[in-house]
Amino acid sequence: MLYLVPTPIGNLKDITLRAIEVLKDVDLILAEDTRTTSHLLNHYQITKQLSPYHQHNEHQVLKHLVSQLLEGKKMAVVTDAGTPGISDPAFLLVRECIKVGVKVECLPGATAFVPALVNSGIPANRFCFEGFIPLKKGRQTLLKQLAEEERTMIFYESPVRLVKTLEDFITYFGEARQCSVSRELSKMFEENKQGTLREVATYFSEKTVKGEIVIVVAGK
Repeated sequence: MLYLVPTPIGNLKDITLRAIEVLKDVDLILAEDTRTTSHLLNHYQITKQLSPYHQHNEHQVLKHLVSQLLEGKKMAVVTDAGTPGISDPAFLLVRECIKVGVKVECLPGATAFVPALVNSGIPANRFCFEGFIPLKKGRQTLLKQLAEEERTMIFYESPVRLVKTLEDFITYFGEARQCSVSRELSKMFEENKQGTLREVATYFSEKTVKGEIVIVVAGK
């Protein structure tokens, strides 16, 4: 049995009772960063074996993990924050488990783009999630395509690249397009800034930006 267990995106209270039960019950927890996960487990007094599972080793450990699952082990996949598989490792393992008949269950729980979308003030009835867009190769091609997208668009970005990405959006989407930037969601210094792309880009260009970033942009 493989469980995908969402973990808090900031506030440690944002975890479900069921997630805690599963983490206590499994034989092994696969963690994107064992240090980050150890902090969460210690907070809830959970003592379990941890094994690193991230984008740099997921191909190498895939067969070994699947063989253990086929032998009857119960495993949980967690990432540093949010739901595994959403711009984080998990897809390869889930796909292989489905191929060989290992049961997979994803628990409901925290993910950063949902609160960012809902509190953006931008229509949430139809949207597309783009995650992290390419840094170089394919970036311009993708932005040209998205310039015609009519649905609300959601992106993840690092704080150091936020302003550059907003400026790129201005180039391809126009400076008057409505957007919202959310950072440090669920934490003490949570911030949600709404306005046009130009207004929001100017605002963040004049300050030091920290924390995980979600950008929501209105469709054409």
